[in-house]
Amino acid sequence: MKKNIKQFLTIFILASFIFLFNFVKAPITAAQDYTQEIDQIQKEIDDHQSYLKKLEEQKKVYEKNIEIKRKEAVNLKNQLSILKNQVSKTKVEIEEKETEITTTDLSIKNIQFKILEKQKEIQDQKENLQQILRLINRYDNKNLLTIIILSDSISDILSHVRYLNTFQGNLAHSLEQIKLIKEGMELQEKDLRTNLQNITNLQNDLLDKKSQLTTEKNANENILEKTQGAEWKFQSLLADAVAEQRRTENEISNLETTIRTKLAEEKEKKDQIMEQEGSIVFSWPVPSNGITCSFHDPDYPYRKWIGEHPAIDIRASQGTNIRAAASGYVAKAKNGGMGYSYIMIINNDTFSTVYGHVSQILVKEDEYVRRGTVIGKSGGLPGTSGAGNFSTGPHLHFEIRKNGIPVNPEDYLL
Repeated sequence: MKKNIKQFLTIFILASFIFLFNFVKAPITAAQDYTQEIDQIQKEIDDHQSYLKKLEEQKKVYEKNIEIKRKEAVNLKNQLSILKNQVSKTKVEIEEKETEITTTDLSIKNIQFKILEKQKEIQDQKENLQQILRLINRYDNKNLLTIIILSDSISDILSHVRYLNTFQGNLAHSLEQIKLIKEGMELQEKDLRTNLQNITNLQNDLLDKKSQLTTEKNANENILEKTQGAEWKFQSLLADAVAEQRRTENEISNLETTIRTKLAEEKEKKDQIMEQEGSIVFSWPVPSNGITCSFHDPDYPYRKWIGEHPAIDIRASQGTNIRAAASGYVAKAKNGGMGYSYIMIINNDTFSTVYGHVSQILVKEDEYVRRGTVIGKSGGLPGTSGAGNFSTGPHLHFEIRKNGIPVNPEDYLL
């Protein structure tokens, strides 16, 4: 009888271990297989990345064409050629960003499938672990003692128990590792979603730029219509624009001296602007949506006629609120009609600011304004009030002058 019980227990324990061994292996095959989906998505990602390389090569061709034409003489043909290449380049950039968005979205889906795989594996491992614990609980101390008493070979049973304990520990360790992998993948998914939002924002900016360039194209077509394709008429319009720009520059320089002398004679106003001396802070006059032409930009198209670009051109949709970059007195609020309109503010004994291509003026000369006050509306849309004949599209021309000399605004803006 005792021998039969021992045989039964031995067979039962061995059967249990065979069951557990097979059950533990089960999650590897039981977990839902997303391999095919993951491989297909990865192939699509690789295809998109190859396409991105081709788009980058196309963009470089357009950039090279633009650079060549900018170094040549400013004439009607070259201006239209530059515009055509800019429009083509922008279209490529938009397509590039759209492809990046698609690629990022595919990457997110790929990670989601991998997370699902791990979630199923974790769940299977949890169920296995619970089953093992239930079987172990069946062999409590009392049962083990009974088995030891009835068994002729204690070492065999102890080996099985040690195996169970080791197996349980390894399984728990594996479960923890899978959890860490899953958490890492969730963090990757979060980062990818952030990148997707950033790319979407960039795409919106590029769509705005495309709209701006379309406007430029229409403006140049209007110029072509006005000149009837005659180069001498184009050069005449260009000469008028250059002359206007020089008059404005002389006007601003003279105003610096005149207005400062006037303010020095008026103690109350003098005290107000002196409050900022040594502690003046300049804010962006419009949201910082990118600079389309930098200070002393070597690619400034009218550089050889007018000289260095004395400002930065900040991208801004037509009619954007312009805010005073720093407090001060309005020295000039010139409405140039269909010509060039601008606002000039004397900020203190050292600095002044100029806001150009203004479509609407909301302040009066000799008025004191605080930093952040809305002083006008942005313009620059060709053919609109305040833009002038050769505006490059909607933007704000912004100058900071130190002791009457233009300095780079980017060195002062917060």
